[in-house]
Amino acid sequence: RIQLMESGGGSVQAGGSLRLSCVSSTSTSSNICMAWFRQAPGKEREGVAYISTRGQFPGYLSAVKDRFTISVDNAQNTMYLQMNSLKPEDTATYYCARVREGMSKCGLRDDWFGDWGQGTQVTVTA
Repeated sequence: RIQLMESGGGSVQAGGSLRLSCVSSTSTSSNICMAWFRQAPGKEREGVAYISTRGQFPGYLSAVKDRFTISVDNAQNTMYLQMNSLKPEDTATYYCARVREGMSKCGLRDDWFGDWGQGTQVTVTA
């Protein structure tokens, strides 16, 4: 089973920045889709950003576009989410995910993803 481990969460004031990391137990150098999702208390999980690990074509939730940047370092089997200009509404548990084996699509549909990390908490105070 593929293991994904997130880190980098924390508490920051609005306008601040955080960088989340997600280390995969298996190589990311094959062309797969990975993504970041988040879930705030009382709300449904939503996709934040996705990337294909070889072509590195990213996509973003409109609410975070121009503030968040997703990237991947295949040499380190690590995916990142650079979050700038954070807002209180960004407060959530952030999860990284890896697409199901054999899935050729890449996007923010959570049913496309079969491996998930444990999550890292991001809290943004006003």
